[in-house]
Amino acid sequence: MNGASEADWQRLEKTVAGRVLRPGASGFRAASAPFNTRFASTAPSGVVSAANHADVRHAIEWARDTGVHLVARSGGHSYAGHSVTSGLVVDLSALNRVSVDGTTGLVTAAGGARMADVYAAVQPHEMAFALGNGASVGIAGLTLGGGSSSTSRKLGLTADALVRTTLMTADGQVLTCDEQENPDLYWACRGGGGGNFGINLSFTFRATAVSDVSTCLLLWEGGDAPRAFAAVQEVALRAPDEFSVRLGVSAAGGSDPVVSAVGLHLGPASELRDLLAPVLAAVRPVREDIADRTFWEAKDYLLHETSGGPFAVRTNFATGPLPAEAVAAVLARLERRPGSDNPDGCGLALYTWGGAINRVAPADTAFVHRDARFLVSMDTSWAEHDGPATVEANLRWLAGLREAVAPYVTDGAYQNFIDPDLPDWRTAYYGANYPRLVEIKKRVDPDGFFSFGQSIGS
Repeated sequence: MNGASEADWQRLEKTVAGRVLRPGASGFRAASAPFNTRFASTAPSGVVSAANHADVRHAIEWARDTGVHLVARSGGHSYAGHSVTSGLVVDLSALNRVSVDGTTGLVTAAGGARMADVYAAVQPHEMAFALGNGASVGIAGLTLGGGSSSTSRKLGLTADALVRTTLMTADGQVLTCDEQENPDLYWACRGGGGGNFGINLSFTFRATAVSDVSTCLLLWEGGDAPRAFAAVQEVALRAPDEFSVRLGVSAAGGSDPVVSAVGLHLGPASELRDLLAPVLAAVRPVREDIADRTFWEAKDYLLHETSGGPFAVRTNFATGPLPAEAVAAVLARLERRPGSDNPDGCGLALYTWGGAINRVAPADTAFVHRDARFLVSMDTSWAEHDGPATVEANLRWLAGLREAVAPYVTDGAYQNFIDPDLPDWRTAYYGANYPRLVEIKKRVDPDGFFSFGQSIGS
């Protein structure tokens, strides 16, 4: 509920150093539009474009005083639209400084930094940690939800690289959180999900030296999916931590399904080709691209782009490969897809996990999914002009795909691909770690000031 009067908004404008944007103002939409336009109907009453940490505190105090719901926004990529509210959005995008100490390997990013900012800062030092594949993804949300990338089998999750974060609580305190200070909150910020405990003002990570790498892109026709999935998954299970791959099957419009394997190897293309030899022998792709690249060229090559628009995603984890009957069930669902005008279409993807991700105990961080060998992501999309019947048909189709895959996956779900339609999200996202997260939430935010549809303690 927005209980603020015009006088309240004018008071906020006079208090902060940054801008207060109201509906219709230049920059308002860019600072508040949800990444997933499924939630485009939610628009804030105002946005504080924070110029400094004092602005963040002023916004919190103002929201508490007026009873206006507040959310912080970094990259704004919440799949469930939780980076926007009908109340007040605190836009951190201007707080995007990234500093790098090439001697210690420590990288400190302000709370509004995005992937493009972090990559630009670390590249001259030839070092990195697990970072997202979207240039506009915020470092805050990525880290707080765990954060995985094509380097995670070797380097761990983004949250595993975190050595310190500073966080502003609901009462305006700034807390340093690391192994010595506020260790419980430090634990919670490594996988406890964004927006739960406060507004994170900075993150410090330990980076690792990187060198030249190689990439692969393999494409097959949909009919080759059973053999391609079997061969790629077998290679992935036996591969060293330096190798990772995204294996998917998707379809859009009236086109036939396409199978793709997009991978990264932290080594030369000659090694990558040897690793993939069993796949290439089992089922010849219609397109094959295996090449040496610098680490930074590979980052751009693996950049994930979307046509945008509304979408829905369901996730689970698998502790082993999807068997042939699971792949057959997926293909059968794709044959019965409802379709839409969104060129992104629909499908299923497996992201290889394991390696360094699994060498951290489930209770050592808030991120509990430490036995996963694959992240299973299922999605569908539609166009903004598609009618309610098309939207409902796509959501039913996605639920059916999830049911078809359910016998072959765990009950866990990935909190960074947050799913507003997931009923058992507490167990699915956090498992046995949820009670501890609730205890920390009650201690640091007893009034539940930071809240949203699937917030801790709700």
